[in-house]
Amino acid sequence: MAQDRPTSGVTPHLTIRGGQCADAIEFYKLAFGAEELARQAEDNGSRLMHAALRINGDFVMMHDDFPEYRGGDEAPKPACAVFHLAVDDADSWWDRAVAAGAEVTMPLADQFWGDRYGHLKDPFGYTWTIGAPSKTS
Repeated sequence: MAQDRPTSGVTPHLTIRGGQCADAIEFYKLAFGAEELARQAEDNGSRLMHAALRINGDFVMMHDDFPEYRGGDEAPKPACAVFHLAVDDADSWWDRAVAAGAEVTMPLADQFWGDRYGHLKDPFGYTWTIGAPSKTS
């Protein structure tokens, strides 16, 4: 039986602006092969209070922004968190994410430290890096 929440460790918990959490879930399914584990909408069903995904074996939680609980201000745009995906085949993960709509911010390439590595930005403002040992190293 799959768990729908982490029991230890550090788990990213993303706030998705503009009521787009359901869209983000669908994007992460297409881009990163995410498995949706849980989804809980508010009473009127318009926003998601909680969602749990498994991406590449690890948990990511998310919810729609609820500015009314912060005094009415919308959550700031993501600015400093980067999520790294250590994968078996960087090219296939990269191609799938780009096809799903991720924006390339640093092209995937063989790096001097021995990884095939690059940066992407998702449609919700979050930065993701994808890396795997280079096939030439």
